[in-house]
Formats: sequence, structure tokens, C-alpha cells
Amino acid sequence: MKKMVSVLLTAMLLTVPVTSAFAQTTQDPVKEKAKTLASKIVSDYGVSGIQYAIKDHGSVVLSGGAGVQDKAAETPVTKDTMFGIGSVSKLYVTAAAMKLADSNQIHIDKPLTTYLKEFKMADERYKKITPRMLMNHSSGLYGSHYENGFLLDDNDARTHDELLSKLRSEHLKADPGEFSVYCNDGFQLLEILVERVTGLSYSEFLNKHFTTPLDLSFTKTPRDSFDRSRLAKTYVPGIDQALPVENVNLIGTGGIYSTAEEVSKFAEVLIGNRTDLLSEKSVKAMQSHEYRKGLWVPEKTNTINYGLGWDAVKLAPFDDYGITALSKGGDTQMYHANLTTLPEHDISVAVLSSGGASVYNSIMTSNILLEYLKAKGIIKEILPEKTFQPAVKTDMPPDLQAYSGIYGFVGTTLNLEIKNGEIDLPAMGGLTPPEKFVYTGKGEFKNKQGNITLSFDRAKNGKTYLKFNRYLDVPGLGQTVMVTYDYQKLDPNPLDKKTKKVWEQRNGKRYYALEEKITSVGYLNQALLAREINVDSDHGYASGTKIVNKNKAVNVSAVPVMNGRDAFDLNFYNVNQKEYVNIGGQSYISEDAIKALPEGNSPICIIPSNGQAVWYKIDKKSANKVINVQAPASGGFAVYDAKGVLVNFSKVSSTHSAVLPEGGLIVFGGKAGDVFKMNMKSK
Repeated sequence: MKKMVSVLLTAMLLTVPVTSAFAQTTQDPVKEKAKTLASKIVSDYGVSGIQYAIKDHGSVVLSGGAGVQDKAAETPVTKDTMFGIGSVSKLYVTAAAMKLADSNQIHIDKPLTTYLKEFKMADERYKKITPRMLMNHSSGLYGSHYENGFLLDDNDARTHDELLSKLRSEHLKADPGEFSVYCNDGFQLLEILVERVTGLSYSEFLNKHFTTPLDLSFTKTPRDSFDRSRLAKTYVPGIDQALPVENVNLIGTGGIYSTAEEVSKFAEVLIGNRTDLLSEKSVKAMQSHEYRKGLWVPEKTNTINYGLGWDAVKLAPFDDYGITALSKGGDTQMYHANLTTLPEHDISVAVLSSGGASVYNSIMTSNILLEYLKAKGIIKEILPEKTFQPAVKTDMPPDLQAYSGIYGFVGTTLNLEIKNGEIDLPAMGGLTPPEKFVYTGKGEFKNKQGNITLSFDRAKNGKTYLKFNRYLDVPGLGQTVMVTYDYQKLDPNPLDKKTKKVWEQRNGKRYYALEEKITSVGYLNQALLAREINVDSDHGYASGTKIVNKNKAVNVSAVPVMNGRDAFDLNFYNVNQKEYVNIGGQSYISEDAIKALPEGNSPICIIPSNGQAVWYKIDKKSANKVINVQAPASGGFAVYDAKGVLVNFSKVSSTHSAVLPEGGLIVFGGKAGDVFKMNMKSK
């Protein structure tokens, strides 16, 4: 989940002394560029600590950091501070699978079912999925099973263990190999593949075949035993103290911890310097232009063009210099990372952070690399960033009017109207604010500043896509470019009166997760636990899904690159006159079915036998009272105000009391049969 955030934090800045190798080979502008960018990210972009390293021909030539490892202790970030590396972990599981291919234990173009006999889906096309398709994001899987994957001080592997079971009832959103769209579940399946073929846990396999031979003493998984105090502390707005350790138990997808120096050292494997660990053939295969094999945006300068495991195998702006750059970004809820490597020049850069977003790490990585290439004389000058002229409206051909209509991607629909050569669009995924686009000729519409171009593409699969070419400036850091399909044109789906009425009653309602463990990171942000259903009953869609009947809507998104990721179906059902919805195998309860907090001085809450969380509304009778909760060790609770803002999460604060805000919610979670005793008093 790549996010653009701007949270202002103040932190102590400290740059780690560079290695002696830096003094011998690197010019001061490189060191100063790295220090300046790291400091800017810490001061302006919600980062508490950041770490970076450059490796050149096997030697670390620059290693530094900014911010703190621990705010309370004012402990500086050092080269040995560990961070979660998020989806950069995908490169590790890809390398693991390719190592099995090297030893002929698997063939990456044979069906996955050859090696995972228990892999089954409710869609016969699943039999065509291969390990290659998992690595290049073209499997056709819906996307991600995140539930219970991000836990605090808890390495429960249930999400890993339950994935095959959940996939049994799911369908595909596309033919395997038809197009590539970011897919986390594919890398979880690779992790399971490695385990089934070798008989080792994935953590054991990594240790045996990569981390031990490479002497990566700070590269670990949540299943490993290591000193957790080495990890950079994590923080969220509104909570002063550090959070418990975030365990991403989707290890193949994003669960590895490491340091910038060790990530750059692992890059030695990925660029072919350790053929004792991974063959040259496998290294070249990972760098192949896999995105060209299926439906893709017309090939242009871009930051996304998939290889095997890599986000980009032709990364902008390095292609402007005739240099091949490979890149992979990663985000957990708390940590962010980027690895970029230039295989022809044997140079790699890694940037890891606590807080922020991987897009910031990526821009920093590219800027450091360019400065380093200039210092070494590989490039003469750094090209100026792209500049743009304000959009000038021109007459639009009448035939473009036909592109008006309903568009959708996962989670939303858009009624796009072209009026007098103009298009008004809402904010899109944090990348762009609401903007007006005007027709400027050659089938293109541009925003006022001229840095974003919109056009319509009818792809070879017969579908029409809304294509965006974005050049985005991140203040103080630099520029990035993204060319993507963002929306797919949908056919109207007329509903009968009874079905339409049922869905209209759900419009705008929120449904709350019941099966997320109380140790989940999700409880820090109510939005991660809630699903709001937005219904376009006139056209027959709900939250981007196509309504089939009164209680079912199915995914119709087939959008390549990024915005077709994490698709879902909606399946509503009733139990004891309470409405629930199942999304991706997880149950959510309607806000209408949530009862008010029990009255009295000493009410109790008991976790039911199915282990589901229990939600209560805070009505006027309970509002402004102080609640004290006696909870078992396995249990906990969270309180939110009427806007969904966290008031208290006992698993983080270790505080078992809170003032109850009117219109808010309180949720209890734990093991089946856990009893919570409450005491409520007026302030």
C-alpha cells in the first residue's frame, strides 16, 4: 500500500560517520546530498529515523542516517539499526524460488499445482498459474489477504497458514498471464512453495541459503529469535510513546527486517556477483522485461515496469542516461524502504525509514545515485527536472464525447462526464487533488499546471482505460513520474426495483471487522478495520463491484499496473436479524447491528466461541463517563471518537481506562471466552 503522507515531525538529526572507503572514492557533494535529503525527509515527511547506504563493486562507500532510533532515549540511528523493509522482501522470496529453479527442484513455467497439490480455487483457470506469474504479478489473483498479517509483538502465522484455504472459494479477476497488476498473495504462495518443496520453514531456508553465506547478521524475519531492541522504534500521530514491534507475518510479501548496508549487500546476489548463491541465468531472468508479456500501458518513461520480483527493470530517470536501473519499494504500516541497483555499474543504494512512505525513499535513492554517478564521471551532468507549461484548451473532436460514462477501479466508481472539452476529477489515491482537465489536442487532456496528462486507451482486451501520465514534484526531495491505467470503463448494470432498494439502504454504511486479532496494527486506525459501502444504484455498482443480486456483488476490475490491485467481492448475509458482509474471507458487522454499550456500573463483555471481536456504540447514556476495564492478558480494547480517531488502544498504552466520547465506538478482542469486566463512573 503506497501512500503519500505529509505529517510534520521534529526529531534530532544525526548523520552516521561515513566509512573510510567513502573518503577514498566519494566526493563531498554525494555525502551532502544524502545528508540534506535524509534531513528533509525527517523534518517534513513524518519520519522518525532514516538510514541509507551505497555499495560500489562490493564495498560500502557511503553509510549514513538521520533522526532517531528511539525518541524517548534520543538514541541516534546507526548503521546497525534494523528496519522493516516491507515489499523489498519480495526480492528475497523471488531469489529463493529462482534458487529452487537453479537446482531443478521447480520449473518456473510449470503450473503451480505441480508443486502445491493443495492449491485449488473456485475458478478452473487457476490450473494455468505458474511460479513466473506469481513473480511478475500476472497470476490473476484478486490481490491481498492482509487480515491478521500486521501484528504488534505477535508473530502468529495464521494468515500464512490460512491462505490456501481462503483461496479455495475465490475466483480470478483475469486469465493468468493476461496482465500484471500488483499482487501480494502471489508472493505468499511463493513462500509456501519454498516450504513445501524444501521441507524447511521459509525463515530457515533464508538463513541457510542466503543470510548465513552472506554474513547478514541483522537480516531477520518475525519467526527468528533476535534482539528486538535493535529495531527502529515506530510511532503514529496522536500517540507519544513508541509502538510495540510491528511483525509483518506475511514474510514472503513484506516481513523481513534488515539494515541499509545489508540490503545493499543482498543486492550482490540480485545483480549476479554471487553466482555461488544464485545463477547468472536466474539473475538475468529476474531482470527481464516481464511487463511486456501482457497488457500494459504503452511503454514510456516510468517508475513501474515489472521484472520478476522487481517493481522496475527500466527505471526513470536512469533510462534517460542510457543506464539500466532496477528498483523495488516497500511499505508496511510503519516501515518504508527502497532498493535501487545499477547492475552494469555494480552500484546499489538502499534507503530504509521508520515513518513516511516508500515514494520518499525512492526519490532520495535516485537523487543520491545520480549525484554519485556524476562524481564518478559516469554521467557528465544531472539532467534538469521536467518543466511544464500551463494547459491551453483547444477544440475537442466530437467523437471523444463517447468516452463519457461509468468508470471503476477496485473500491470505487466514477461517473465521468466530458463537458465542453473539460473533465472534473476527484482526488485520486493521494497522488493528485481534485482537478479540472481540459482538452489540449492529440487525444489528451491536461490539468492546469500541465504536469498530468489524461487520455483514453482501448486496449487489446477490448476494454477502455483512463490513462494518466503524472510528473509529481515532492517539495524538497525531487520529481517522480508514473504512467498508469487508473480506471476502466464499465457497462451499465440495470437493477430491478427490489434489488435497487436493498442496495440503496446500504449506501454510505460502514461495516466493522470481526476477525482481526486484538494485537493487530489495524486497531491503531479505525479506517483499516472499517469498510464503507458506496452504492451507485442507478448504474448497478457498489464500491467498485458489480451488483449481481440483493446480497452479492462481484469484482469487475481488470486494471493493470497498480489500481486493479486488492480486488474483492461483497457477500452479505444475516444472522439473528443482523447484517454482515464477507469480504475476502473476513466477516464485517453492519454499523446498524452494533448495540449500545451495556448500562450499569459493572457490565461485562464475553468474546464469543467463534473468537470474533465485539463492538459497541457509545451513546448519550455512556458518553463522557470514565470506563475502567479489567481485561485478561490475551485480551484488549480500543476506543474511538465519533470521527473514528483513536482515543485509547490498551495493547499499546497499557492503560485500561478512557473517557468515552459520545457517538464513538469501543471494541473488545481476545480469545474465545475471554471476559472483560467494566466499571463506568461519571467524571
